Amino acid sequence: MASNKEFIIPFEGLKNGKHSFEFEITTAFFEELAYSIILGGDVKVDFQLNKKDTMLIGDFEMSGTIQKSCDRCTDLMDVPVEVSHQIIYKFGEEESVDENLIVLPISAFTIDLASTLYELLTVALPSRTVHEEDDCNEEMLDLIDKYVDSSEPDEDDSDEEDDTDPRWDALRNLN
Repeated sequence: MASNKEFIIPFEGLKNGKHSFEFEITTAFFEELAYSIILGGDVKVDFQLNKKDTMLIGDFEMSGTIQKSCDRCTDLMDVPVEVSHQIIYKFGEEESVDENLIVLPISAFTIDLASTLYELLTVALPSRTVHEEDDCNEEMLDLIDKYVDSSEPDEDDSDEEDDTDPRWDALRNLN
């Protein structure tokens, strides 16, 4: 993932305690991501970083709107998002299996929030995003209906059953 410099937080010089950061995620953020299912958006991020001696605790509050393709007609649609999440950053060498715990190398002095922000927004999406029935692109729905109907077998194609492979007939007669 290409990293935006504005989402990199240098924590090395920060004093212990809480520090607030604000970000604005726009369409440009998503355009830099290859294969992003989110095509655009306008999301306000409030990030609270609590620095302690042995760890960092990050509290994310995000709200706004993202653009994604409608799962029914594929036109772009606005999806409201609200995210509230906490991630703990710990120093060490071992891998973490907990999705809410990120292990940073002991030599790290910055955290890059770009991939975390994208993941949190992606997970916040509903499993199926569709326009209201009347808001979908009628042209696209007509095309889908045309191709779905043409792929279903006609009832008049009963002649196909008579043209079976003679090897299958021989196998059926083995009983």
